[in-house]
Amino acid sequence: MTGASRGLGLETALTLAQAGFHVWAGVRDTAGVGTMMASARERGVALVPLQLEVTDPLSVDSAFETVARDSCPLFGIVNNAGITARAYFEDFPEERIRKTFEVNLFGAMRVTRRALPLLRKAGRSRIVMISSIGGRIGSMSVSPYVASKFALEGFSESLALEVRPFGVDVSIIEPGMVKTEIWDEDRRILSQARDGSSPFYEMFWKAEAMTEKALANSGLQPKDVAQCVLHAMTVPRPKLRYVVGGRARLVIALFRHFPGFENFYFSELLRRVTKGGKRASDDGSAAKRTAAHG
Repeated sequence: MTGASRGLGLETALTLAQAGFHVWAGVRDTAGVGTMMASARERGVALVPLQLEVTDPLSVDSAFETVARDSCPLFGIVNNAGITARAYFEDFPEERIRKTFEVNLFGAMRVTRRALPLLRKAGRSRIVMISSIGGRIGSMSVSPYVASKFALEGFSESLALEVRPFGVDVSIIEPGMVKTEIWDEDRRILSQARDGSSPFYEMFWKAEAMTEKALANSGLQPKDVAQCVLHAMTVPRPKLRYVVGGRARLVIALFRHFPGFENFYFSELLRRVTKGGKRASDDGSAAKRTAAHG
């Protein structure tokens, strides 16, 4: 399991351990191990921490050398490690775009490539990719993240065809909006988006107000995603895709079955950020955020 120190990754690692899996819990650095292990003790389960920085080939090699020496054969991997940030594309620094792809796409590819010999050896095994509804439908302010998830889904579909003859099943998990640490404002909003001289400033903060409202109204919890991963890991014939959340399933179904809905959906989003909707700065929030972050 990659990215297991917090959020969806931690909840999923704990859920798999409760179900009887021997879980190697990959963490980028050791700083989060204490909290992760405390959570495991509270749930009465065991996790095996594993230093695993998906952007570092040496770290990935070392992690799988450790796994290969274990007496428990590798049955599956969960590619969960991911990052995001929010700003309109023109304001998005290229180095942050490259970092997004390095973690969300190339990191998953690197881990998968290293795991495949062990998974083929097991004879019947699983690969689970944590994607997003953003891997199916575009969205404002997160174009690099969405692009990385679209790419992850294309990779996963193609990979599924290549490895199924070896008894390896691939599943893509597509959650809607889930409240986790990844939504912390200081983490997600880039300084460029706070620059009032940006031509996208007004639209960005209107979009953020919409996002905050949608997040507050979302009933999805990390445990919902974790249960879906557990299902994909244990069902005899896992599906290629699992959408998590009623709203996400509804929107994807409308896109699929009603071609005209796509134009309506995107037109409505644009209307709200260009004409309608309440600006975050209308109550002083945007100004406070800008001042607080220089």
